[in-house]
Amino acid sequence: MSLPARFRRTRLLIVGCGDVGLRVLPRVTGRWTVRVLTSQPERQAALRAAGASPLLGNLDDADSLRRLARLAPRVLMLAPPPAQGSADPRMTALARVLRRPGPSGAVRRLVYASTTGVYGDVGGAWIDESQPCAPRTDRARRRVAAEQAVRSLGAAAGWCASILRVPGIYAGDREGGPAARVRRGAPVLVPAEDVYTNHIHADDLARTGLAALFRGAPQRVYHVCDDSQRRMGEHFEAVAEACGLPRPPRITRAQAAKQFSPVQLSFLSESRRLSNARMKKELRVQLLYPDVLAALKAGR
Repeated sequence: MSLPARFRRTRLLIVGCGDVGLRVLPRVTGRWTVRVLTSQPERQAALRAAGASPLLGNLDDADSLRRLARLAPRVLMLAPPPAQGSADPRMTALARVLRRPGPSGAVRRLVYASTTGVYGDVGGAWIDESQPCAPRTDRARRRVAAEQAVRSLGAAAGWCASILRVPGIYAGDREGGPAARVRRGAPVLVPAEDVYTNHIHADDLARTGLAALFRGAPQRVYHVCDDSQRRMGEHFEAVAEACGLPRPPRITRAQAAKQFSPVQLSFLSESRRLSNARMKKELRVQLLYPDVLAALKAGR
């Protein structure tokens, strides 16, 4: 992603700098001033080595977030909600702090990475960003609550707050990558009970997050997904064939209920196909990896 010259020096705050955040850093360090909120002191050295300035703080401790209002006009929020409940107090606490003006200038843009799980099950239908949210799990309800906080904050503060709805994230060097899953022999559903699944390569997600920091429209939602439109079993069979591995075994939903965790089962209970036209048109993102086969061919 290339940006106009006037954007080649800016200040950015990343909240939640895990795998995707670390993929953002090489694209901006040396040109931007990047600060990263981390709750883990042991990660500070690695973040500095990656070109960021780490700040210790915890989204579950509002007092530790006070400095964030003074840091950057652009904020990339990649941290997940808590593991329990139907609300997201972390996003609420962050929003409250970011609204406070600081000497370096107020926040102007916020990008929040959410999930496509907010839609629930649509029976494999094609949907765009106008599809109403219908979360079926507390995990998804927490994301809906966070999205509402982001949009309310953007409207009240006059910010450009953009929401990225993200499906399954993958990469060859990411824990639990598609080839690793196939090597483990993890089963998939029989064709008659299979669900449509959506994906995005972690590098493309990092690039899209940066694009949204400059091109995202106020209070706008974007699907961040690749071009694939396979059912889950077809997806992993394609991975197996490309990698020269045995195809994953097929099981019924009843058998899956005995083998999978409730979280894993929830992913097998929702089927949808996502349009990424808005991402391509408005954010001007050209995917490096239009589907998993392109990523495997590139060794990524």
